[in-house]
Amino acid sequence: MTAELRDIDFGKISRFVYEKYGINLHAGKKELVKARLGKRLRDGNFRSFAEYFRFVTKKEGADELTVMIDSLSTNLTSFFREDAHFHRFRKIIPGMAGPLSHYGRLRIWCAGCSTGEEAYSLAMTLKEALNGQNIDTQILASDISTKVLKTAMAGVYPNERVKNIPNSLLRKYFQIGQEEWEGYYRVKKDIKDIIKFMRFNLMEKPPFNNPFDSIFCRNVMIYFDKETQEKLINRFYDCLKKDGWLFIGHSESLTGMTHPFKYVEPSVYRK
Repeated sequence: MTAELRDIDFGKISRFVYEKYGINLHAGKKELVKARLGKRLRDGNFRSFAEYFRFVTKKEGADELTVMIDSLSTNLTSFFREDAHFHRFRKIIPGMAGPLSHYGRLRIWCAGCSTGEEAYSLAMTLKEALNGQNIDTQILASDISTKVLKTAMAGVYPNERVKNIPNSLLRKYFQIGQEEWEGYYRVKKDIKDIIKFMRFNLMEKPPFNNPFDSIFCRNVMIYFDKETQEKLINRFYDCLKKDGWLFIGHSESLTGMTHPFKYVEPSVYRK
């Protein structure tokens, strides 16, 4: 039987998650929190949510805190999701790569990469657009959830997850599983090699020294309130090169925020 989640305990959990990770667990999320953390209470033999919260906020509870955030994170994604962005991205790649041909570096940040489909979609788009051009290309793909990053780094997906990938790209960039892996596809090494996956909390100061040519942060800000969104957007601005591009989700907008980005089209901005 799941312990009762008292308002006082929900308040402590939601404030902590908001202050540390920016995730807005408003009152309407109480039942979701109870359901997702209830299993952690049972597995860890915690008698109450209060006892569980005290544990995860102590040094010895650091590993469980990571599991807690994994449990509270919603990770919905797919290959070439909101495909208009990838058509736009492919068009701007020559412009980003052209001036770089002297020193050959192209850097993309996929923030909130979830299980990896977006990062691999970006990698395939880059490969196709550059068509063998000698550009040192790297995608940094980050997420706060260790669980989804494990899937992303493995790069193995069942049939139903790759249905949005054009057959030409599927044959070119994936290996078809055999025997016990029948029904699965694995991303090939030449695509994996240009992606670096890492755990990163978007509420923290980015540990990156070199600015990015483009940042994709799509359908992530919907979990943040306006104040947190504005701070994040301005942080992204500082992480971009001059004329760099920012892509956000189609359901997201920078309307009502104070920021220096130039509007290009819905969900696309430029420094």
